[in-house]
Amino acid sequence: MTQLAERHETYVSAFEALKHDAAFGRGVLAQSREEAFGRFLARGLPTTRDEEWRYTNVAPIAALTFESAPTSAPDAKLLATLSFVDSSSATIVVSNGRVVSGARTVPAGVSVRTIVDARESDLAPVRPRGTVFADLNQALFQDLVVIEIAPKAIVREPIHVLHVAQGSRAAALASPRLVIIAGEQSQASIVESYATAGDDVVFVNAATDVRVEAGALVDHVKLQRQGDTSFHLASVFVSTGRGGTFTSHAVTLGGRIARNDIVSVLDGDGAECTLNGLYVAGGDSLVDTHTTIDHAQPHCPSHEVYKGILTGRARAVFNGKIIVRLDAQKTDAKQTNKALL
Repeated sequence: MTQLAERHETYVSAFEALKHDAAFGRGVLAQSREEAFGRFLARGLPTTRDEEWRYTNVAPIAALTFESAPTSAPDAKLLATLSFVDSSSATIVVSNGRVVSGARTVPAGVSVRTIVDARESDLAPVRPRGTVFADLNQALFQDLVVIEIAPKAIVREPIHVLHVAQGSRAAALASPRLVIIAGEQSQASIVESYATAGDDVVFVNAATDVRVEAGALVDHVKLQRQGDTSFHLASVFVSTGRGGTFTSHAVTLGGRIARNDIVSVLDGDGAECTLNGLYVAGGDSLVDTHTTIDHAQPHCPSHEVYKGILTGRARAVFNGKIIVRLDAQKTDAKQTNKALL
């Protein structure tokens, strides 16, 4: 077996096992999984010879043999310590990529779906080409949370999606998936948080898709506080329509290797995007942030501020791209990145 094949063997095994699970699906979903896994195998795990991964070595991930993470509800005491939003807010608990507890009360104008009742567009969304890990998530995700806000609905309380990763005897692989759809002129705040239970080695490969329709407003908060022995690679894809507003607050506090790839497309006249980020790292950890704001239409402002604090031997990478298309006249884009050692 070649060295490349050996690096992929654990993922091939997981993919073949998923084919025997009802979650693999049929039709469009099954086809999209096959295509995504084919792209993953063709591209392979990135190395430092790849420009986008020059300063992020994923060899520690490639060296591990993963198995699909077991599904079990997290301990109630642990959940109490991880639930930081108001108790009256809707909280959805996801364990190792599978929904184990839905919101007891869902605000008016909000609907929540999982893989059981998801639509084809939820399961196989049209998105810009992401990293190889986005393809891996598409191939291996076992469940998802879809939060849809009805047109003109104003959701005043935040909706919290709590992801907890738990290991077993072997290193665990979890592929959580979140889809947010904000209807025209709606408003909502979504909190997406990630944590680990214990010191087990876990690899969380997450993907989030956000669609902001015309005039809608989405405030997205992501808190990543996994343990020092865990890995967290996440892809976020955002499409904002005419006059829509998307604001992101990304806080990274944990993980041996933590990477966030954010692609935001301003796809309507007057759409607005704000990306705020804070990362705090110590020890031997690595935090990598790659952002792309694509001004595809005219009259679109964007603002980006990322700040970091590093101690010990921790390292950080920030790569921010701003794309201005030919017809995107009167673009206003600002970007700032500062780090304290």
